[in-house]
Amino acid sequence: MKLRVLQLFILACTTAVFTSSCNKLDLVPTNDLTADKVYTSAAGYKQSLAKVYGAFALTGNASTGLPDIPTEIIKDEGNSDFLRLYWNLQEITTDEAVWSWQNDAGIQGLHEQSWSSINSIINGLYYRSFFQITLCNDFINQSSDDNLSKRGIVGVDADQVRRFRAEARFIRAYQYSVLMDIYGNPPMVTETTEIGGKDLPKQIARKDLFAYVESELKAIENDLAAPKANEYGRVDRAASWALLSRIYLNAEVYTGTARYTDAITYCNKIVAAGYKLHGNYRELTIADNHLNTDENIFTINYDGTSTQNYGGTTYLMHGPAGVPGDVSGSSGNWGGLRITQQFVNLFADKTGSTDTRAQFYMSGQNLEVNDLYVSTDGYSSTKFRNKTKTGTPAPHQDVAKDFSDIDFPLFRMGETYLIYAEAVLRGGSGGSLTTALEYVNNLRTRAYNGSLAGNITSSALTTDFILDERGRELWYEATRRTDLIRYGKFTTAAYLWAWKGGVKGGSGVNSKYNLFPLPPTDLSANPNLHQNTGY
Repeated sequence: MKLRVLQLFILACTTAVFTSSCNKLDLVPTNDLTADKVYTSAAGYKQSLAKVYGAFALTGNASTGLPDIPTEIIKDEGNSDFLRLYWNLQEITTDEAVWSWQNDAGIQGLHEQSWSSINSIINGLYYRSFFQITLCNDFINQSSDDNLSKRGIVGVDADQVRRFRAEARFIRAYQYSVLMDIYGNPPMVTETTEIGGKDLPKQIARKDLFAYVESELKAIENDLAAPKANEYGRVDRAASWALLSRIYLNAEVYTGTARYTDAITYCNKIVAAGYKLHGNYRELTIADNHLNTDENIFTINYDGTSTQNYGGTTYLMHGPAGVPGDVSGSSGNWGGLRITQQFVNLFADKTGSTDTRAQFYMSGQNLEVNDLYVSTDGYSSTKFRNKTKTGTPAPHQDVAKDFSDIDFPLFRMGETYLIYAEAVLRGGSGGSLTTALEYVNNLRTRAYNGSLAGNITSSALTTDFILDERGRELWYEATRRTDLIRYGKFTTAAYLWAWKGGVKGGSGVNSKYNLFPLPPTDLSANPNLHQNTGY
């Protein structure tokens, strides 16, 4: 079963967090549900852990404790969902996606790679990530061994809470990996940071943040549940290995030092844990994909009745332009998301009859994106469908068909195979070209419905091929921008796509756009912070 978070989230949201810095005015919540009452048992801690996880999938504003989200995003709470914010920055800035509604706050300038520091999507992700980090920090504090002892939580219950604490540390490490990748040099706040008076968070260099994320993931490894031993939707050891392998693949971008051998090491751990490819690619992003425990390593869980918002996979289900509701399993499309012809052309057969990963809606849609903001320019995606593998309605479909029941795979085995192959090709040790070729051909055999017709030979296995294959395998899974940066193709003229740089044929742009700017409001409030170069 999916980890159902909403009911626990509602309870946890009412928990008041009081720190020692609030020593001039002590207020008790009117509902009388304080930390001392919530954190009295392992069950109470699990309720609060649900709030930490719930921040991935649920939206909110000041009324639910979400701080400083720009007002443009609060007006449409679907835009404050973590995944929608993150996805927009990872996908709309690349060849994989364009969005029709140019008047949507923060959209104009993203695909054109001409954004400024005053952008509600860029700023919104920053605050959303720190919101979840704040929840993690509080939970980690509340679950300290000292607090457990004071509250009389011992034995098996204490061990259970320590595992919860490790999961919160993972989620914090994940969000810091996002900040490291997107913004480079964010401020740093942990459970031990003392903030009050004149003490404000200090900025951390990107390479130092990399070291922190790495050390956290290694420190909690043995405290997490064994692979596949936790509830679905909760973190286990394999999730920490998957995140480590991902940041090691990009380590040269983050730190200047390649770590491909380490990437291979952690891919090998995941393989040894028994993960494998799910048999049908088109079942990876549908309404009952929670059953894909063979491939899914860690997911953001969405539920059509309990996690209703217009972000997340609801956005990926409704957003594609022109797709009928009976195809997407929804009440209809928003006429928004389309795909550039350069990305579509990575597939020799765009119908999906040979390579089933080609899931494009073409009826009434033009291949060429002649106008960036015309909804019929560019094919659309049918990858996220709110139906089960048998074509029946989603298990928890709302009556109006407005919300998605599709879980989003943050980490899955397909990516692990591709990380392994690229790391081997880039010179990492601990793997082999033979195994790398085997893994890539496993992906292609699945994509070709069991046929070997799509398999490649060793001479075709190059890093450029891997970039294209990552596109075909992982498209719309929020990896594209990071991949293009690693290959030196995101801002440069080495690879052009429609309307990159604001030009129909595409153009190179300033390298400053490899990072997003820090929010001006934070810079104004915190003299310890310095803006990224060029903004």
